[in-house]
Amino acid sequence: MSSSTDLKQLLGNAPSSEAITAYLAHLRSLVPDASTTPEVKAYPDAVYFNYFPLGLSLLFKPVNGYKPKTGLARAELKDTDLVLDGIDIYNVPPPKPGATPRHKSAYSTYPVESFSIPLVQIPDKSRHDHIEVKPTTSGKDFVSAMGEPDRKGGGAGPSSGSIGIWCEWAKDGVMVEFGGDESRGPQAWEKGKDAVWKVISIFPPSSQGP
Repeated sequence: MSSSTDLKQLLGNAPSSEAITAYLAHLRSLVPDASTTPEVKAYPDAVYFNYFPLGLSLLFKPVNGYKPKTGLARAELKDTDLVLDGIDIYNVPPPKPGATPRHKSAYSTYPVESFSIPLVQIPDKSRHDHIEVKPTTSGKDFVSAMGEPDRKGGGAGPSSGSIGIWCEWAKDGVMVEFGGDESRGPQAWEKGKDAVWKVISIFPPSSQGP
């Protein structure tokens, strides 16, 4: 399992599948001293496996009519009736000098230094065939590779209280939330090009959209 693995190929797999097991083993090899037992949050319509030291959260969707009871433990889940429906990857960049202190994230930074997300080709639009993501990849880097997002939001209100800006590319199955002071406040969209990503969500691509 290499760092260049297409994370989208993991979607649709069961928690104990060979693909996900190998992926997690690779991440664990990069963080050998950290506890990597997931925190499991089970609900009738979704099951989350949160790997805080790995900067990773996996969302599994129940299928075949399965409705897990709220609060089930890992050993009580029916793996064959769960499929991976979302991947959240976290980035916790060091604070800049003079930056406003923020609530500390429960997640560590995703341990893969650089990973690639393949992009779909859209008629009449010139775009890259993939984006290479690093801990320092900024808003302008995402837009340069992926084009203008299908949806975007956040960034409104006072800098101390607003949520960070976010962008979604539905046909790629990618949503990016940005962090840092550049991502918040009334001027967030003017400064947001320099904001570094905070969370990347990968999900089944949509055939809808412009």
